[in-house]
Amino acid sequence: MNPSKLAAGLLAAGISVAAVSAASAQEYTFRLHHFLSAQAPAHSQMLAPWAERVEELSEGRVEIEIFPAMTLGGAPPELISQARDGVVDLVWTVNGYTPGLFPRSEVMELPFVFLNDPVAANLALYDMFDDHLSADYQGVEVMFLHVHAGQALHTVDTEVRTPEDFEGLRLRIPTRTGAWIIEQLGAQPVAMPVPDLPQALQTGNVDGALIPFEIIPPLRIQEQTEYQIEGHDEARFGTTTFQVSMNADRWNGLPEDIQAAFREASNRDWWGEVGRIWRGTDDFGINMAVEAGNTHVTLTEDETAAFEEALQPVVQRWIDELGTQGIDGAALVEEARRLIAENAEM
Repeated sequence: MNPSKLAAGLLAAGISVAAVSAASAQEYTFRLHHFLSAQAPAHSQMLAPWAERVEELSEGRVEIEIFPAMTLGGAPPELISQARDGVVDLVWTVNGYTPGLFPRSEVMELPFVFLNDPVAANLALYDMFDDHLSADYQGVEVMFLHVHAGQALHTVDTEVRTPEDFEGLRLRIPTRTGAWIIEQLGAQPVAMPVPDLPQALQTGNVDGALIPFEIIPPLRIQEQTEYQIEGHDEARFGTTTFQVSMNADRWNGLPEDIQAAFREASNRDWWGEVGRIWRGTDDFGINMAVEAGNTHVTLTEDETAAFEEALQPVVQRWIDELGTQGIDGAALVEEARRLIAENAEM
């Protein structure tokens, strides 16, 4: 045989064997489903690196396929049931898309419980999870929880500086706690998944939204609004809690070393890192809006204090609501504030 042909044949065979070996090494394949596009920072900067880290720690035995933008079907509020029912293995979703299903974790969404520090809030969620929050998550195994940088106000043409300026506005919000904030300020909450927001702004179905600055680039919010508004020292009107969770049966069927790979990739340091990712993407988003000519309004300390006073009844409403379920909401608020403060000093 021609030596060059022999070498080529051996090379081809070697490549084939290597490919087969790599494929066989991936003993566990998981499908991760979520609601934003592959271009969103949540996908490219958080979910994809996390999946790669799990794969690395498993020494190639795990493969995680990420399906963005609801490409496996259904609507965003169905994601948690898809995970619980085993339709998919993993989901990234907004807790508030299923109102009241995760009541304890809502503590982090309350106005002026979360202030402006997603790293401290995420670490507080980690520290609270086992003893205070885990009962919410039946049917799934939580990989990690997180918040974003907080709900800033985006409006089409209304500059808001006082609680009274909210009066009569129709505002999008994904969570029931956010809806309570809007109602308390005399505005009308409109619930919808965030991918539906651009059309709602364009058609005038809403006058604005409570969303983080992070979402500006992927949804081009700067083209549909004029004002981006936040409180003093980056204070926000609450935040949103998210989860990455696995179907409980799938988790329980995994060997300990594979579970350990997921746990190490989802450790306390990672929960904190996710907060840093969201802070960075938030800063990028507001800079894009300002460069596009939008007005970035930062409330004064006194203006922010007026909102804090106006929104105290929302915290009490939540405490009272949880009391009807036998849950001590006041204790959760106290613990969340303590741990946010403690982790902010780190």
